[in-house]
Amino acid sequence: MRSYQEMNYAPIALFCYKRPWHLQRTLETLQQNEGAAESMLYIFADGAKPDASETDQTNIAAVRRLIRQNWRFKEIIVEEKAENQGLANSIVAGVTQVVNCHGQVIVLEDDIVTSPYFLRYMNNALQCYAHTLEVAAVTAYIYDIPNLPETFFLNDPGCWGWATWQRAWQLFNPDGKYLMQELKRRQLISRFNYDNTYPYYNMLADQVNGKNDSWAIRWYASLFLAEKLTLYPGKTLVENIGNDESGTHAGSEDFYRVQLAAHPIEVQPQPPVPNQAARAAIVQYLAAQNYMPPLWKKYIGRIKKMLSLNANTGK
Repeated sequence: MRSYQEMNYAPIALFCYKRPWHLQRTLETLQQNEGAAESMLYIFADGAKPDASETDQTNIAAVRRLIRQNWRFKEIIVEEKAENQGLANSIVAGVTQVVNCHGQVIVLEDDIVTSPYFLRYMNNALQCYAHTLEVAAVTAYIYDIPNLPETFFLNDPGCWGWATWQRAWQLFNPDGKYLMQELKRRQLISRFNYDNTYPYYNMLADQVNGKNDSWAIRWYASLFLAEKLTLYPGKTLVENIGNDESGTHAGSEDFYRVQLAAHPIEVQPQPPVPNQAARAAIVQYLAAQNYMPPLWKKYIGRIKKMLSLNANTGK
């Protein structure tokens, strides 16, 4: 593998909408990365919705002023949409555009703060596994779980600071209904849900039913069904600062909080197989969050509700 100084830097695609404060932190930390000055940055700015409030319009205008500032990258290409495309359409179209032009892409949204070593890790991984067909993506986020390997593989591409190649992006299937049917037909729902510790299948169902506009759940399902791998770091290189209920799909989740890696993550070639020990540690971590409580707890809740109703009606 070539040294970092000789790296052919992958272009970065950054997607933003109406959060100027978050975007400023994203740009500030990104430009502090090793390799930022050698990297091309595409910025895709979504437009206002037809019913956008005055506050939204003000924030969108602030975002567009911000992205026109003199950030320290090799080249900045800005695309400002006149109308709202929505997060999923924006990311799918933008990623497709960049990978078709450059063959690879590093992807960020406007609420991702990066470690100074983020670009180093992403570019090294993209180069290391460019021709390993079993590997379809690289991700930079991982929960704060102790004793994970320096890097490892999972069947989950992640969505907070990630990268891929044109050959792998072609596997993306936007048809959520088909993906649901395949997971069910192949009896993979439990595994897709990390042994029923996180409701990913429900998220996919919500996308199909129009309750969310998630590209990420379909990207995960596409690669999961294709049995493709993603390289993970043992220590996170990104933090999502958007879980403050400021975004279209943002929530408030303390368990996503992390400490950024204080040192570079070294990327060395390894066999392209899932790391079952790392997966088990993640399953244990998710189970502790109680996102999907055991069925007996659900039944107890229903019984308590029925008893309460009976008491109130005198039955």
